[in-house]
Amino acid sequence: MKKTFNLINEKIKYPRQVEAVKHDIKKYIKRERRKDLPKDVDFWDFSCKYGDTENEAEVIHLAEINKCIDGAEKRGLDSFYVEILAKPGHRTKKPQK
Repeated sequence: MKKTFNLINEKIKYPRQVEAVKHDIKKYIKRERRKDLPKDVDFWDFSCKYGDTENEAEVIHLAEINKCIDGAEKRGLDSFYVEILAKPGHRTKKPQK
């Protein structure tokens, strides 16, 4: 998903539009995680970017997306850019003590 979300809508109030964007992102992540895993892959990992515009997007962790969207809401932005790409993930073993 590479998308610029617009938060301004004549028919939908600003806070409700922000919640709708969060829901769309959550729905996309769930859909990607349901896909069949290739061989030798343990889980679906995600590479994420967030920014006010596509050119300003910076790499973030998946868990930070809602915090970034809340920050955009506090700053009153009209739109922001989110990029979420699924990639194969491999578990690492914990070091033995």
